[in-house]
Amino acid sequence: MKIALIQSDLNWENASANRSNFESKINQVDSEVNLIVLPEMFSTGFTMNPSAVAETMEGETVSWMKAVSKQKNSAVTGSVVITENGKYFNRMLFVFPSGDIQHYDKRHLFSLAGEDKFYTAGNQKVIVEYLGWKICLQVCYDLRFPVFVRNVENYDLLLYVANWPKVRTNAWDALLKARAIENLSYVAGVNRVGLDAHDYEHTGHSQVVDFLGNYILEPQETEGVFVVDLDRNEMLETRKKLDFLSDKDVFEIKI
Repeated sequence: MKIALIQSDLNWENASANRSNFESKINQVDSEVNLIVLPEMFSTGFTMNPSAVAETMEGETVSWMKAVSKQKNSAVTGSVVITENGKYFNRMLFVFPSGDIQHYDKRHLFSLAGEDKFYTAGNQKVIVEYLGWKICLQVCYDLRFPVFVRNVENYDLLLYVANWPKVRTNAWDALLKARAIENLSYVAGVNRVGLDAHDYEHTGHSQVVDFLGNYILEPQETEGVFVVDLDRNEMLETRKKLDFLSDKDVFEIKI
């Protein structure tokens, strides 16, 4: 599977400007890709003002994602502030070229920033099946909680989208590698760069790690489009050889 990671600065609470920016970057992709990955809250930045920016599942950003996915014949994913039944969600959307959508609502809300006061937490682990791959969707702070994402489904790719600040970059790098190693899975993390409205600096470090913890794409610190090609068969052969997942603990998560 060929994946394009889009790392960019974000225009604060300006969905139109962000859609235009990402469309320009996506159009720079000079080869056919299967999946385009955008950061967390890519249309607004990591805002605690959902009432001002939230869209519905029939809104402009979702419609834009569908149009891009169809035009590029590639799935598109990233998280958006969505309102539904009077609640707000930090929702990671996975849009198929067919126009179908699956979504994951961020489970672990970032209480340090008050996210839990404005958004409703999800309660479902979501595994998307696409082109023969099983892809587990996760958002930013979820990275710190390995139990929820334990690979009991034999997924192939663990995908994180984020607005992870520079001050905790070491944790981002270490935890992405840890999630890959412990789950014998590819892991991709897509972060933003630049200053947000609260002057928090983000240096990106979007990256892809293989199932043994080796970099396929080393952490990147500039705006850009980074394309990687992943080999599922190589991963499955390694799992068969090492078979670590057969020794995992059995447990039940109560939500």
